[in-house]
Amino acid sequence: MPNNKLIIYQLLPRLFGNKITSNKFYGSVEENGVGKLNDITDKALVEIKAMGFSHVWYTGIIEHATMTDYSSIGIKADDPDVVKGRAGSPYAIKDYYDITTDLAVDPEFRISEFKELVGRSHKNGLKVIIDFVPNHVARTYASDVKPDGVRDFGEDDDTSLHFSPDNDFYYIPGQPFVVPGGYNPGGDDFTSPMKDGKFDEFPAKATGNDVFNPAPSINDWFETIKLNYGIYYLDGKKSYFDHIPPLWHKMLHILTYWADMAVDGFRCDMIEMVPVEFWAWLIPQLKAKFTGLVFIGEAYDKNQYNNYIHNGGFDYLYDKVGLYDAIRKLTCAEPGASTWEINAVWNNHCKGIDQHMLRFMENHDEQRIAGKHFAGDAMLAIPGMIVSATLATGPVMIYSGQEVGEAAEGACGFSGDDSRTTIFDYWGIPAHQQWMNNGAFDGAGLSAQQQELRAFYSKLLNVLKNSDALSNGAFYELMIANEHQPGFDTMLYIYMRYTATQKVLVIANFNRAERAINIRIPVELLTQFGLTGEVVFTDLLSGSTFTTADVATGVPVVVGASSGLLLNL
Repeated sequence: MPNNKLIIYQLLPRLFGNKITSNKFYGSVEENGVGKLNDITDKALVEIKAMGFSHVWYTGIIEHATMTDYSSIGIKADDPDVVKGRAGSPYAIKDYYDITTDLAVDPEFRISEFKELVGRSHKNGLKVIIDFVPNHVARTYASDVKPDGVRDFGEDDDTSLHFSPDNDFYYIPGQPFVVPGGYNPGGDDFTSPMKDGKFDEFPAKATGNDVFNPAPSINDWFETIKLNYGIYYLDGKKSYFDHIPPLWHKMLHILTYWADMAVDGFRCDMIEMVPVEFWAWLIPQLKAKFTGLVFIGEAYDKNQYNNYIHNGGFDYLYDKVGLYDAIRKLTCAEPGASTWEINAVWNNHCKGIDQHMLRFMENHDEQRIAGKHFAGDAMLAIPGMIVSATLATGPVMIYSGQEVGEAAEGACGFSGDDSRTTIFDYWGIPAHQQWMNNGAFDGAGLSAQQQELRAFYSKLLNVLKNSDALSNGAFYELMIANEHQPGFDTMLYIYMRYTATQKVLVIANFNRAERAINIRIPVELLTQFGLTGEVVFTDLLSGSTFTTADVATGVPVVVGASSGLLLNL
Protein backbone atom coordinates (compact mmCIF):
# COMPACT_ATOMS: atom_id res chain seq x y z
CA MET A 1 0.00 0.00 0.00
CA PRO A 2 1.15 3.61 -0.49
CA ASN A 3 2.34 5.27 2.71
CA ASN A 4 -0.06 8.05 3.60
CA LYS A 5 1.17 8.53 7.16
CA LEU A 6 2.19 12.12 7.84
CA ILE A 7 5.54 12.53 9.59
CA ILE A 8 5.72 16.21 10.52
CA TYR A 9 8.66 18.40 11.53
CA GLN A 10 7.59 21.59 13.29
CA LEU A 11 9.96 24.55 13.19
CA LEU A 12 9.80 28.28 13.83
CA PRO A 13 11.88 29.97 11.11
CA ARG A 14 12.61 32.79 13.59
CA LEU A 15 14.42 30.27 15.81
CA PHE A 16 15.48 27.60 13.32
CA GLY A 17 17.91 29.70 11.29
CA ASN A 18 19.22 31.91 14.08
CA LYS A 19 22.99 31.48 14.41
CA ILE A 20 23.57 34.07 17.16
CA THR A 21 24.13 32.41 20.54
CA SER A 22 24.06 35.40 22.93
CA ASN A 23 20.51 34.70 24.25
CA LYS A 24 20.32 37.90 26.28
CA PHE A 25 17.28 38.17 28.56
CA TYR A 26 14.70 40.30 26.70
CA GLY A 27 17.29 40.87 23.98
CA SER A 28 16.47 42.82 20.84
CA VAL A 29 16.57 41.43 17.33
CA GLU A 30 20.02 43.00 16.91
CA GLU A 31 21.32 41.48 20.16
CA ASN A 32 19.82 37.97 19.94
CA GLY A 33 19.37 37.59 16.21
CA VAL A 34 16.57 36.11 14.16
CA GLY A 35 16.35 33.29 11.63
CA LYS A 36 15.28 34.05 8.09
CA LEU A 37 13.27 32.03 5.60
CA ASN A 38 16.40 31.87 3.44
CA ASP A 39 18.25 30.14 6.31
CA ILE A 40 16.08 27.09 5.61
CA THR A 41 18.38 26.06 2.81
CA ASP A 42 18.38 23.11 0.45
CA LYS A 43 20.94 21.47 2.74
CA ALA A 44 18.67 21.92 5.76
CA LEU A 45 15.71 20.50 3.87
CA VAL A 46 17.74 17.56 2.57
CA GLU A 47 18.67 16.69 6.17
CA ILE A 48 15.05 17.04 7.34
CA LYS A 49 13.87 14.78 4.53
CA ALA A 50 16.64 12.27 5.30
CA MET A 51 15.31 11.92 8.86
CA GLY A 52 12.10 10.52 7.40
CA PHE A 53 9.83 13.56 7.46
CA SER A 54 7.09 14.06 4.89
CA HIS A 55 5.84 17.51 5.97
CA VAL A 56 7.27 20.65 7.55
CA TRP A 57 5.05 22.88 9.67
CA TYR A 58 6.49 26.38 9.34
CA THR A 59 5.23 28.10 12.49
CA GLY A 60 4.92 31.89 12.72
CA ILE A 61 4.95 32.63 8.99
CA ILE A 62 2.02 35.06 8.83
CA GLU A 63 2.74 38.60 10.03
CA HIS A 64 2.12 39.14 13.72
CA ALA A 65 2.46 42.06 16.11
CA THR A 66 6.01 42.78 17.32
CA MET A 67 7.96 45.33 19.35
CA THR A 68 10.50 45.66 16.55
CA ASP A 69 9.83 48.89 14.68
CA TYR A 70 9.56 48.55 10.91
CA SER A 71 7.92 51.94 10.33
CA SER A 72 10.94 53.01 8.26
CA ILE A 73 9.76 50.63 5.53
CA GLY A 74 6.13 51.64 5.77
CA ILE A 75 4.84 49.10 8.31
CA LYS A 76 2.98 50.73 11.17
CA ALA A 77 4.66 50.13 14.53
CA ASP A 78 2.77 48.09 17.12
CA ASP A 79 2.08 49.43 20.61
CA PRO A 80 4.28 47.36 22.98
CA ASP A 81 1.63 47.52 25.68
CA VAL A 82 -0.35 44.97 23.66
CA VAL A 83 2.53 42.80 22.44
CA LYS A 84 3.89 39.81 24.37
CA GLY A 85 7.68 39.61 24.09
CA ARG A 86 10.11 41.63 21.98
CA ALA A 87 9.50 39.41 18.96
CA GLY A 88 5.78 39.03 19.64
CA SER A 89 3.45 36.06 19.63
CA PRO A 90 3.03 34.25 16.29
CA TYR A 91 -0.60 33.81 17.32
CA ALA A 92 -1.37 37.54 17.46
CA ILE A 93 -1.84 38.01 13.72
CA LYS A 94 -1.39 41.55 12.42
CA ASP A 95 -2.05 40.92 8.72
CA TYR A 96 -3.46 37.64 7.39
CA TYR A 97 -2.16 38.43 3.91
CA ASP A 98 1.45 39.15 4.81
CA ILE A 99 4.67 37.46 5.90
CA THR A 100 6.40 38.22 9.22
CA THR A 101 8.85 41.01 8.37
CA ASP A 102 11.53 39.59 10.71
CA LEU A 103 11.81 36.52 8.49
CA ALA A 104 12.77 38.34 5.29
CA VAL A 105 16.27 39.12 4.08
CA ASP A 106 14.72 41.87 1.95
CA PRO A 107 11.42 42.94 3.54
CA GLU A 108 10.17 44.36 0.23
CA PHE A 109 10.24 40.84 -1.20
CA ARG A 110 9.11 38.93 1.91
CA ILE A 111 6.17 37.22 0.17
CA SER A 112 8.44 36.18 -2.68
CA GLU A 113 10.92 34.75 -0.17
CA PHE A 114 8.11 32.65 1.31
CA LYS A 115 7.08 31.40 -2.13
CA GLU A 116 10.71 30.41 -2.74
CA LEU A 117 10.74 28.47 0.55
CA VAL A 118 7.60 26.59 -0.52
CA GLY A 119 9.30 25.79 -3.81
CA ARG A 120 12.49 24.62 -2.07
CA SER A 121 10.49 22.43 0.27
CA HIS A 122 8.60 20.79 -2.57
CA LYS A 123 11.79 20.32 -4.60
CA ASN A 124 13.22 18.40 -1.66
CA GLY A 125 10.17 16.16 -1.34
CA LEU A 126 8.58 17.91 1.63
CA LYS A 127 5.03 19.26 1.89
CA VAL A 128 4.30 22.58 3.59
CA ILE A 129 1.95 23.28 6.50
CA ILE A 130 1.39 26.77 7.93
CA ASP A 131 -0.75 28.13 10.76
CA PHE A 132 -4.29 29.39 10.44
CA VAL A 133 -5.34 31.35 13.53
CA PRO A 134 -9.13 31.73 13.24
CA ASN A 135 -10.26 32.73 16.73
CA HIS A 136 -8.43 35.99 17.32
CA VAL A 137 -6.15 38.66 15.85
CA ALA A 138 -3.70 41.19 17.26
CA ARG A 139 -5.21 44.31 18.81
CA THR A 140 -3.21 46.26 16.20
CA TYR A 141 -4.57 44.26 13.25
CA ALA A 142 -4.51 46.18 9.96
CA SER A 143 -3.66 44.69 6.58
CA ASP A 144 -1.40 46.78 4.39
CA VAL A 145 -1.00 44.21 1.59
CA LYS A 146 -4.56 42.86 1.30
CA PRO A 147 -5.71 42.30 -2.28
CA ASP A 148 -7.85 44.93 -3.96
CA GLY A 149 -11.47 44.77 -2.91
CA VAL A 150 -10.80 43.04 0.42
CA ARG A 151 -12.37 44.72 3.43
CA ASP A 152 -10.36 44.68 6.67
CA PHE A 153 -11.71 43.07 9.83
CA GLY A 154 -14.04 45.47 11.59
CA GLU A 155 -14.03 47.98 8.76
CA ASP A 156 -17.80 47.70 8.28
CA ASP A 157 -18.76 46.93 11.91
CA ASP A 158 -21.44 48.81 13.83
CA THR A 159 -19.37 49.55 16.96
CA SER A 160 -22.41 50.77 18.90
CA LEU A 161 -23.56 47.15 19.23
CA HIS A 162 -22.13 44.61 21.62
CA PHE A 163 -23.01 41.89 19.13
CA SER A 164 -24.25 41.64 15.60
CA PRO A 165 -23.81 38.56 13.37
CA ASP A 166 -22.63 40.99 10.67
CA ASN A 167 -19.83 42.42 12.85
CA ASP A 168 -16.33 40.92 12.74
CA PHE A 169 -15.63 41.79 16.38
CA TYR A 170 -17.46 41.93 19.72
CA TYR A 171 -17.63 45.35 21.41
CA ILE A 172 -18.10 46.83 24.86
CA PRO A 173 -19.87 50.05 23.83
CA GLY A 174 -18.97 53.24 25.65
CA GLN A 175 -15.89 51.80 27.42
CA PRO A 176 -12.21 52.04 26.48
CA PHE A 177 -9.82 49.09 26.52
CA VAL A 178 -7.66 48.94 29.66
CA VAL A 179 -4.11 47.53 29.47
CA PRO A 180 -3.58 45.00 32.30
CA GLY A 181 -1.70 46.30 35.28
CA GLY A 182 1.72 44.90 36.12
CA TYR A 183 2.87 44.36 32.54
CA ASN A 184 6.37 45.65 31.70
CA PRO A 185 6.59 45.22 27.92
CA GLY A 186 10.05 44.47 26.62
CA GLY A 187 11.67 44.46 30.05
CA ASP A 188 13.41 47.23 31.97
CA ASP A 189 15.84 48.10 29.17
CA PHE A 190 13.18 48.55 26.50
CA THR A 191 12.17 52.13 25.77
CA SER A 192 9.47 53.34 23.43
CA PRO A 193 7.27 56.45 23.41
CA MET A 194 4.30 54.06 23.17
CA LYS A 195 5.32 52.13 26.31
CA ASP A 196 3.00 54.09 28.57
CA GLY A 197 0.53 51.54 29.90
CA LYS A 198 -2.14 52.76 27.52
CA PHE A 199 -3.60 51.59 24.24
CA ASP A 200 -6.11 53.59 22.23
CA GLU A 201 -9.06 51.27 21.59
CA PHE A 202 -12.55 52.73 21.87
CA PRO A 203 -14.93 51.11 22.24
CA ALA A 204 -13.07 48.17 23.72
CA LYS A 205 -13.27 44.87 21.88
CA ALA A 206 -13.62 41.44 23.49
CA THR A 207 -10.36 39.61 24.19
CA GLY A 208 -9.33 36.42 22.38
CA ASN A 209 -9.89 33.95 25.22
CA ASP A 210 -13.58 34.89 25.50
CA VAL A 211 -13.18 37.82 27.90
CA PHE A 212 -16.15 40.09 27.20
CA ASN A 213 -15.16 43.09 29.30
CA PRO A 214 -12.82 46.03 28.62
CA ALA A 215 -10.17 45.09 31.19
CA PRO A 216 -8.64 41.64 30.66
CA SER A 217 -6.07 40.41 33.18
CA ILE A 218 -2.38 39.95 32.56
CA ASN A 219 -3.06 36.20 32.43
CA ASP A 220 -5.57 36.58 29.59
CA TRP A 221 -4.77 36.79 25.89
CA PHE A 222 -4.97 40.55 26.32
CA GLU A 223 -2.93 41.21 23.18
CA THR A 224 -5.66 39.71 20.99
CA ILE A 225 -9.22 40.45 19.86
CA LYS A 226 -11.90 37.77 19.65
CA LEU A 227 -13.40 37.25 16.18
CA ASN A 228 -17.15 36.91 15.71
CA TYR A 229 -18.44 33.88 13.77
CA GLY A 230 -22.08 34.60 14.57
CA ILE A 231 -22.18 33.29 18.13
CA TYR A 232 -23.62 35.39 20.94
CA TYR A 233 -21.81 34.23 24.08
CA LEU A 234 -23.42 36.20 26.87
CA ASP A 235 -26.85 34.60 26.88
CA GLY A 236 -26.61 30.84 26.46
CA LYS A 237 -24.18 30.85 23.50
CA LYS A 238 -26.76 31.35 20.76
CA SER A 239 -25.96 30.83 17.08
CA TYR A 240 -27.03 33.27 14.35
CA PHE A 241 -26.49 31.40 11.10
CA ASP A 242 -29.63 32.39 9.16
CA HIS A 243 -27.15 33.87 6.70
CA ILE A 244 -23.41 33.35 6.41
CA PRO A 245 -21.59 35.94 8.57
CA PRO A 246 -19.21 38.20 6.61
CA LEU A 247 -16.24 36.89 8.60
CA TRP A 248 -16.71 33.39 7.12
CA HIS A 249 -16.24 34.69 3.60
CA LYS A 250 -13.18 36.68 4.65
CA MET A 251 -11.57 33.58 6.13
CA LEU A 252 -12.32 31.54 3.01
CA HIS A 253 -10.61 34.22 0.93
CA ILE A 254 -7.58 34.22 3.24
CA LEU A 255 -7.06 30.44 3.09
CA THR A 256 -7.59 30.44 -0.67
CA TYR A 257 -4.88 33.12 -0.90
CA TRP A 258 -2.36 30.86 0.89
CA ALA A 259 -3.44 27.65 -0.84
CA ASP A 260 -2.88 29.42 -4.15
CA MET A 261 0.76 29.73 -3.09
CA ALA A 262 0.93 25.90 -3.07
CA VAL A 263 0.67 25.50 0.71
CA ASP A 264 -0.29 21.86 1.33
CA GLY A 265 -2.05 22.15 4.67
CA PHE A 266 -3.10 24.24 7.63
CA ARG A 267 -2.58 23.66 11.33
CA CYS A 268 -5.64 25.42 12.73
CA ASP A 269 -5.28 27.08 16.12
CA MET A 270 -7.79 26.51 18.95
CA ILE A 271 -10.51 25.13 16.68
CA GLU A 272 -13.01 24.53 19.49
CA MET A 273 -13.27 28.30 20.06
CA VAL A 274 -14.77 28.58 16.56
CA PRO A 275 -18.17 26.96 15.75
CA VAL A 276 -18.03 23.59 14.04
CA GLU A 277 -20.56 24.88 11.52
CA PHE A 278 -17.91 27.24 10.16
CA TRP A 279 -15.44 24.40 9.59
CA ALA A 280 -18.16 22.29 7.96
CA TRP A 281 -18.79 25.18 5.55
CA LEU A 282 -15.13 26.10 4.95
CA ILE A 283 -13.17 22.87 4.64
CA PRO A 284 -15.19 21.11 1.91
CA GLN A 285 -15.01 24.21 -0.31
CA LEU A 286 -11.23 24.40 -0.03
CA LYS A 287 -10.74 20.65 -0.48
CA ALA A 288 -12.88 20.75 -3.62
CA LYS A 289 -10.61 23.40 -5.11
CA PHE A 290 -7.25 22.21 -3.76
CA THR A 291 -6.89 18.44 -4.00
CA GLY A 292 -5.04 16.88 -1.08
CA LEU A 293 -5.19 19.95 1.18
CA VAL A 294 -4.78 18.83 4.81
CA PHE A 295 -6.45 20.32 7.90
CA ILE A 296 -5.00 19.67 11.37
CA GLY A 297 -6.91 20.99 14.36
CA GLU A 298 -5.54 21.97 17.76
CA ALA A 299 -8.22 20.46 20.01
CA TYR A 300 -8.46 19.63 23.71
CA ASP A 301 -12.09 18.65 24.38
CA LYS A 302 -12.14 14.90 23.82
CA ASN A 303 -15.93 14.94 23.92
CA GLN A 304 -15.90 17.03 20.74
CA TYR A 305 -13.34 15.02 18.73
CA ASN A 306 -15.94 13.13 16.69
CA ASN A 307 -17.84 16.33 16.03
CA TYR A 308 -14.87 18.18 14.58
CA ILE A 309 -13.74 15.18 12.52
CA HIS A 310 -17.04 13.89 11.16
CA ASN A 311 -19.01 17.15 11.04
CA GLY A 312 -16.26 19.75 10.89
CA GLY A 313 -14.23 17.92 8.26
CA PHE A 314 -10.82 17.90 9.94
CA ASP A 315 -8.34 15.32 8.75
CA TYR A 316 -6.46 15.19 12.07
CA LEU A 317 -6.72 16.51 15.63
CA TYR A 318 -4.18 16.89 18.41
CA ASP A 319 -4.12 13.97 20.83
CA LYS A 320 -2.91 16.05 23.75
CA VAL A 321 -5.66 15.24 26.26
CA GLY A 322 -5.12 11.53 25.83
CA LEU A 323 -1.96 9.91 24.54
CA TYR A 324 0.38 12.83 25.25
CA ASP A 325 -0.77 13.05 28.86
CA ALA A 326 -0.49 9.27 29.37
CA ILE A 327 2.96 9.07 27.76
CA ARG A 328 4.22 12.01 29.79
CA LYS A 329 3.28 10.34 33.08
CA LEU A 330 5.06 7.16 32.03
CA THR A 331 8.15 9.01 30.77
CA CYS A 332 8.44 10.84 34.08
CA ALA A 333 7.70 7.65 36.07
CA GLU A 334 4.99 9.51 37.96
CA PRO A 335 3.37 7.64 40.86
CA GLY A 336 0.50 5.55 39.55
CA ALA A 337 1.56 5.85 35.91
CA SER A 338 0.38 2.83 33.95
CA THR A 339 0.41 1.70 30.34
CA TRP A 340 -3.22 0.69 30.78
CA GLU A 341 -3.87 4.43 30.30
CA ILE A 342 -2.72 4.00 26.70
CA ASN A 343 -5.44 1.38 26.27
CA ALA A 344 -7.94 3.85 27.67
CA VAL A 345 -6.98 6.39 24.99
CA TRP A 346 -7.65 4.29 21.89
CA ASN A 347 -10.48 2.32 23.48
CA ASN A 348 -12.44 5.36 24.70
CA HIS A 349 -12.29 8.91 23.33
CA CYS A 350 -10.21 7.87 20.28
CA LYS A 351 -12.28 4.78 19.54
CA GLY A 352 -12.99 4.66 15.82
CA ILE A 353 -10.98 7.82 15.12
CA ASP A 354 -7.45 6.73 16.06
CA GLN A 355 -6.35 7.24 12.46
CA HIS A 356 -7.32 10.91 12.78
CA MET A 357 -5.19 11.65 15.86
CA LEU A 358 -1.87 13.52 15.64
CA ARG A 359 0.62 12.20 18.21
CA PHE A 360 3.61 14.10 19.64
CA MET A 361 5.76 14.49 22.74
CA GLU A 362 6.79 18.10 22.09
CA ASN A 363 5.45 21.14 20.31
CA HIS A 364 5.77 24.91 20.79
CA ASP A 365 3.17 24.91 23.61
CA GLU A 366 4.63 22.01 25.57
CA GLN A 367 7.70 21.58 27.74
CA ARG A 368 10.89 20.08 26.38
CA ILE A 369 11.43 16.43 27.33
CA ALA A 370 15.02 17.18 28.37
CA GLY A 371 13.89 20.13 30.48
CA LYS A 372 13.88 20.06 34.26
CA HIS A 373 10.09 20.48 34.30
CA PHE A 374 9.57 17.34 32.18
CA ALA A 375 11.84 14.27 32.24
CA GLY A 376 15.22 15.98 32.57
CA ASP A 377 16.77 13.51 30.12
CA ALA A 378 15.94 13.41 26.40
CA MET A 379 16.83 9.71 26.15
CA LEU A 380 13.87 8.86 28.40
CA ALA A 381 11.60 9.77 25.49
CA ILE A 382 12.53 6.66 23.49
CA PRO A 383 9.68 4.33 24.56
CA GLY A 384 7.15 7.15 24.39
CA MET A 385 8.23 8.11 20.90
CA ILE A 386 8.03 4.50 19.75
CA VAL A 387 4.42 4.34 20.93
CA SER A 388 3.52 7.83 19.66
CA ALA A 389 4.90 7.01 16.22
CA THR A 390 3.65 3.44 15.79
CA LEU A 391 0.38 3.12 17.71
CA ALA A 392 -1.85 4.02 14.76
CA THR A 393 -1.92 5.24 11.17
CA GLY A 394 -2.42 8.90 12.15
CA PRO A 395 0.40 11.47 11.97
CA VAL A 396 3.36 11.83 14.29
CA MET A 397 5.15 15.13 14.91
CA ILE A 398 8.60 16.15 16.15
CA TYR A 399 9.44 19.69 17.29
CA SER A 400 12.70 21.20 16.08
CA GLY A 401 15.38 20.64 18.72
CA GLN A 402 13.63 17.63 20.23
CA GLU A 403 15.75 15.25 18.16
CA VAL A 404 18.96 16.68 19.66
CA GLY A 405 17.77 16.98 23.26
CA GLU A 406 17.08 20.71 23.64
CA ALA A 407 16.29 21.45 27.30
CA ALA A 408 15.09 25.09 27.03
CA GLU A 409 16.96 26.26 30.11
CA GLY A 410 16.53 29.71 31.61
CA ALA A 411 14.12 32.62 31.23
CA CYS A 412 14.13 34.43 27.90
CA GLY A 413 12.08 37.57 28.53
CA PHE A 414 8.32 37.31 28.31
CA SER A 415 8.82 33.54 28.39
CA GLY A 416 9.98 32.38 31.82
CA ASP A 417 12.18 29.49 32.93
CA ASP A 418 9.58 26.79 32.33
CA SER A 419 11.33 24.29 30.00
CA ARG A 420 9.52 25.70 26.96
CA THR A 421 11.35 27.18 24.00
CA THR A 422 10.07 30.74 23.78
CA ILE A 423 7.77 31.75 20.96
CA PHE A 424 7.62 35.37 22.19
CA ASP A 425 11.28 36.40 22.35
CA TYR A 426 14.27 36.65 20.03
CA TRP A 427 16.29 33.58 20.92
CA GLY A 428 18.52 30.78 19.74
CA ILE A 429 17.99 27.07 20.44
CA PRO A 430 21.39 25.93 21.79
CA ALA A 431 21.14 22.21 21.01
CA HIS A 432 19.71 22.90 17.57
CA GLN A 433 22.48 25.41 16.90
CA GLN A 434 25.01 22.67 17.63
CA TRP A 435 23.43 20.58 14.89
CA MET A 436 22.99 23.55 12.55
CA ASN A 437 26.71 24.34 12.88
CA ASN A 438 26.47 27.88 11.53
CA GLY A 439 24.44 26.81 8.51
CA ALA A 440 26.34 23.63 7.59
CA PHE A 441 23.55 21.45 9.05
CA ASP A 442 26.03 18.64 9.64
CA GLY A 443 25.76 18.07 13.40
CA ALA A 444 29.44 18.76 13.95
CA GLY A 445 28.77 20.42 17.30
CA LEU A 446 26.72 17.61 18.80
CA SER A 447 27.88 15.51 21.73
CA ALA A 448 28.04 11.73 21.45
CA GLN A 449 24.74 11.40 23.35
CA GLN A 450 23.05 13.97 21.11
CA GLN A 451 24.25 12.08 18.05
CA GLU A 452 22.87 8.86 19.53
CA LEU A 453 19.51 10.52 20.20
CA ARG A 454 19.29 11.99 16.71
CA ALA A 455 20.24 8.64 15.20
CA PHE A 456 17.35 7.04 17.13
CA TYR A 457 14.82 9.56 15.80
CA SER A 458 16.15 9.16 12.28
CA LYS A 459 16.00 5.37 12.48
CA LEU A 460 12.51 5.33 14.01
CA LEU A 461 11.04 7.73 11.47
CA ASN A 462 12.62 6.04 8.48
CA VAL A 463 11.44 2.63 9.70
CA LEU A 464 7.99 4.17 10.06
CA LYS A 465 8.12 5.66 6.57
CA ASN A 466 9.19 2.38 4.98
CA SER A 467 7.03 -0.05 7.00
CA ASP A 468 3.71 -1.13 5.54
CA ALA A 469 2.55 -2.51 8.89
CA LEU A 470 3.47 0.53 10.97
CA SER A 471 2.12 3.06 8.49
CA ASN A 472 -0.99 1.30 7.21
CA GLY A 473 -1.55 -1.78 9.36
CA ALA A 474 -4.21 -2.97 11.75
CA PHE A 475 -3.66 -2.81 15.52
CA TYR A 476 -3.93 -5.69 17.99
CA GLU A 477 -3.41 -5.04 21.69
CA LEU A 478 -1.35 -7.67 23.54
CA MET A 479 -1.55 -6.37 27.09
CA ILE A 480 -4.41 -8.66 28.18
CA ALA A 481 -2.71 -11.67 26.61
CA ASN A 482 0.46 -10.98 28.61
CA GLU A 483 -0.65 -9.43 31.90
CA HIS A 484 -0.01 -12.71 33.78
CA GLN A 485 3.32 -13.48 32.11
CA PRO A 486 6.43 -13.46 34.37
CA GLY A 487 8.23 -10.15 33.90
CA PHE A 488 5.10 -8.22 32.89
CA ASP A 489 4.38 -4.93 34.61
CA THR A 490 2.34 -1.84 33.81
CA MET A 491 5.39 0.09 32.59
CA LEU A 492 5.48 -2.19 29.53
CA TYR A 493 3.25 -1.66 26.52
CA ILE A 494 2.87 -4.44 23.94
CA TYR A 495 0.94 -4.63 20.68
CA MET A 496 1.02 -5.86 17.10
CA ARG A 497 0.74 -3.84 13.89
CA TYR A 498 0.16 -5.89 10.77
CA THR A 499 -0.88 -6.04 7.13
CA ALA A 500 -1.02 -8.93 4.69
CA THR A 501 2.63 -8.29 3.82
CA GLN A 502 4.21 -7.42 7.19
CA LYS A 503 3.79 -8.12 10.90
CA VAL A 504 5.56 -6.07 13.58
CA LEU A 505 5.50 -6.84 17.31
CA VAL A 506 6.01 -3.63 19.33
CA ILE A 507 7.31 -3.62 22.90
CA ALA A 508 7.92 -0.32 24.73
CA ASN A 509 9.63 -0.41 28.13
CA PHE A 510 9.06 2.70 30.26
CA ASN A 511 10.93 1.14 33.19
CA ARG A 512 14.28 2.67 34.13
CA ALA A 513 15.68 -0.89 34.13
CA GLU A 514 15.67 -3.65 31.51
CA ARG A 515 12.87 -6.20 31.45
CA ALA A 516 12.80 -9.83 30.31
CA ILE A 517 9.46 -11.30 29.29
CA ASN A 518 8.15 -14.20 27.22
CA ILE A 519 5.52 -12.52 25.03
CA ARG A 520 2.47 -14.59 24.20
CA ILE A 521 0.79 -14.06 20.84
CA PRO A 522 -2.88 -15.18 20.92
CA VAL A 523 -3.86 -18.28 18.95
CA GLU A 524 -6.25 -16.11 16.94
CA LEU A 525 -3.35 -14.07 15.55
CA LEU A 526 -1.04 -17.04 15.04
CA THR A 527 -3.76 -18.76 13.02
CA GLN A 528 -4.46 -15.61 11.01
CA PHE A 529 -0.75 -15.19 10.26
CA GLY A 530 -0.17 -18.91 9.61
CA LEU A 531 2.64 -19.02 12.19
CA THR A 532 3.85 -22.26 13.75
CA GLY A 533 7.09 -23.67 15.12
CA GLU A 534 10.37 -21.79 15.07
CA VAL A 535 10.16 -18.11 14.20
CA VAL A 536 12.90 -15.48 13.97
CA PHE A 537 12.14 -11.82 14.77
CA THR A 538 14.39 -8.94 13.73
CA ASP A 539 14.36 -5.60 15.56
CA LEU A 540 13.86 -2.92 12.93
CA LEU A 541 15.61 -0.37 15.15
CA SER A 542 18.82 -2.25 16.01
CA GLY A 543 18.98 -5.23 13.68
CA SER A 544 19.14 -7.61 16.65
CA THR A 545 17.34 -10.95 16.25
CA PHE A 546 15.15 -12.91 18.65
CA THR A 547 14.28 -16.54 18.06
CA THR A 548 11.58 -18.72 19.51
CA ALA A 549 11.66 -22.50 19.07
CA ASP A 550 7.88 -22.60 19.16
CA VAL A 551 5.95 -19.39 18.63
CA ALA A 552 2.89 -20.95 20.26
CA THR A 553 4.73 -20.93 23.60
CA GLY A 554 5.82 -17.31 23.30
CA VAL A 555 8.62 -15.01 22.16
CA PRO A 556 11.36 -14.50 24.78
CA VAL A 557 12.76 -10.95 24.69
CA VAL A 558 14.91 -8.65 26.79
CA VAL A 559 14.04 -4.96 26.43
CA GLY A 560 16.54 -2.35 27.53
CA ALA A 561 15.80 0.31 30.11
CA SER A 562 13.68 3.17 28.72
CA SER A 563 13.77 1.54 25.33
CA GLY A 564 11.75 -0.55 22.92
CA LEU A 565 11.68 -3.09 20.13
CA LEU A 566 10.01 -3.21 16.73
CA LEU A 567 10.18 -6.94 16.02
CA ASN A 568 9.57 -7.75 12.38
CA LEU A 569 8.31 -11.28 11.75
